[in-house]
Amino acid sequence: RTSMASNETEQWDAFFCATKPPADFDEQKRRIDEFCSAFADTDERVVLITSGGTTVPLEHNTVRFVDNFSAGTRGSASAEYFLDQGYAVLFLFRSTSLQPFVRRFKPGELLSYLEFASGDDSCIQVRADAVSKVRPALEGYQRAMAEGINRRLLQVCFTTLTDYLFLLKACAVALRPLGHRALLYLAAAVSDFYVPPENMPEHKIHSDAGPLQLRLHLVPKMLKPLICCWNPTAYVVSFKLETDENILLEKARRALATYKHKLVIGNELHSRKHRVILVTNEDYEVINLTPQQMAAGVEIEQIIVEKLLWRHMEHIGKCPARRPSSDDTTSETSVTGSCTPP
Repeated sequence: RTSMASNETEQWDAFFCATKPPADFDEQKRRIDEFCSAFADTDERVVLITSGGTTVPLEHNTVRFVDNFSAGTRGSASAEYFLDQGYAVLFLFRSTSLQPFVRRFKPGELLSYLEFASGDDSCIQVRADAVSKVRPALEGYQRAMAEGINRRLLQVCFTTLTDYLFLLKACAVALRPLGHRALLYLAAAVSDFYVPPENMPEHKIHSDAGPLQLRLHLVPKMLKPLICCWNPTAYVVSFKLETDENILLEKARRALATYKHKLVIGNELHSRKHRVILVTNEDYEVINLTPQQMAAGVEIEQIIVEKLLWRHMEHIGKCPARRPSSDDTTSETSVTGSCTPP
């Protein structure tokens, strides 16, 4: 067992030694450290949300790459609901994926809501018929982005797999002083495979060389060092996406046994917007949006966050009077808690 742990450590170290951090890593790390340190000596809860998919470049001067499927819907929606629950949010997202608040608008839609003020082309305003749609997003954004100690949201973007892993480590380490008050909500779609830098051509791969044969290497599983080394006291939530729901629960439990974290949110590709499974070592709970909720536009992320709030408070040692009710959703199991309400 010791030999296996040593071998895994060597794999993590080798990956970081062989790859380069993002070009602006020092500046991004400074921003991350500054944001997290503001909450170190408070009672505030801070959540790291990772969101969107990673790319795997095939050349050093990248033209071609392998991409992971993810629009960032779950992460960006969850960020808003965590803010509503009083969390500060460190949002690590793919540069082209959805972001909190602006996710509510289709690409290019915002410009259609703006107009020049009458008789003054130096002043731009929101069209009267669009105010009701723009106002909630703007109000939420401005509350989250307040200056100084009231700031509740920091957004840090990545593109490639290596960008993501360097920044993930920086975020996890920066949150370590918060102890149990840190929650890591790992919703990004992270590639399992990559091309090591030494195997990449410098310039664009040309088709006149014939069919392309790729040999992809396994990415070392970074959940293990995150939990055992970078931030061992945080409440860590990972996601498991499958296309076959029959193996979802088994895969989630296997992940918990392997990485020793707190909870896996399992979802199936085609039902992920209205059905998820929250899996722990003790129990599991299925959340199904009802037809009435779906018709009313309720997002499943709101319910996920409400339930995670209770579990995170247990982890901290401060339990609400009761867990969120499942009365408004269908749930296949009742969840029992071991915490004595205050």
